[in-house]
Amino acid sequence: MRILDRYMLREFGGMFLFGVAAFTSIFIGADLLFRIAQLLTTYGASVWAVTKVFVFALPRIIVYTFPMSVLMGALMAVAHVSGNSELIVMRTAGQSFRRIAAPIWAVALAISLGTVLFNEYVVPAAMYAYQHTIDYEIKGQLRPQAAEHIVLKDVAGDRLRHLLYARRYDPEERVLETVTIQEFQDDRLVRIENAPRAEWRDDHWLMRNGTVYDLAVDSGVERMLYFDEQILPFNEKPADLNNVKKSPDTMTIRELRQAMQAYEGGRVDTTPLAMEIHRRFSLPLASFVFALLGAPLGIRKQRSSSSLGFGISIVVIFLYYALMTFMAALGEGQVLPPSVAIWTPNVVAAAAAFILLRRVDS
Repeated sequence: MRILDRYMLREFGGMFLFGVAAFTSIFIGADLLFRIAQLLTTYGASVWAVTKVFVFALPRIIVYTFPMSVLMGALMAVAHVSGNSELIVMRTAGQSFRRIAAPIWAVALAISLGTVLFNEYVVPAAMYAYQHTIDYEIKGQLRPQAAEHIVLKDVAGDRLRHLLYARRYDPEERVLETVTIQEFQDDRLVRIENAPRAEWRDDHWLMRNGTVYDLAVDSGVERMLYFDEQILPFNEKPADLNNVKKSPDTMTIRELRQAMQAYEGGRVDTTPLAMEIHRRFSLPLASFVFALLGAPLGIRKQRSSSSLGFGISIVVIFLYYALMTFMAALGEGQVLPPSVAIWTPNVVAAAAAFILLRRVDS
């Protein structure tokens, strides 16, 4: 690795780590500690339980702080070498600005790709454990509660055999309402069954007064049958349904896609799930986009206070997350497609970075 690369990475790394610590502390102080205080005062939670809540909440917070920290690291690193006139020396020696910033961009890209994996394999499990700790260890929800949008899966190895969607679960009657089951063979949908309800009777789910649609290879309906009763191929008991029920932020991408398929079978809006899938990629990749944007923003023609660079970072972060929140609201309201709503902030930031880099080159 060249001396220039090591120097730029050293400038970037220190500010990046400072940003992770600073922004994570802000998130913890502004939201998480307040929730923990509520759990302690309202439910008398034990120290061990709230400690687990604190630890399980950290991965999701870190995913949000990484883009902020990369922006600050890139901006402050370039601002430091620019304010000390080192950038002029580097460019006089024949180094283009893009070559000078290249090691920062390379590390930011690695951070983005690593965050995608972290967001898939760590964050959903941590969020599920977070919610489970609150519901069962602190609030003591031992009995199944009324819930909507229940999804059950029957899997053999890596192959999905049956996928169930129920619009609502009634714990008093132990009934699943508005049930749709999709049956697969070799990953191909071959049968759909609909029924107004499924009851828990004699240690199994019993679906009543339903319709079966056998599908042809071209996805058309080949045959339609009616049935009075049918036992469902699922082993989950009523007491298990709270554990099975997951919110989008506790699902992996594969589970989100399966849930979308189940929702589509039940003719239910899949917008929240689609937005979560796009968000799993857009938020991590914001780190790379922010590195592209932060580097040219850090250029100074003369010595300037480091607080100016910090202030610019805060303004950019505020504008980005304000736009992200606004676009997400439009997506949830189905004004915009989920992909447009989620990716627009990254596209806007990337366009701004491209314009700034063009100005630097000229």
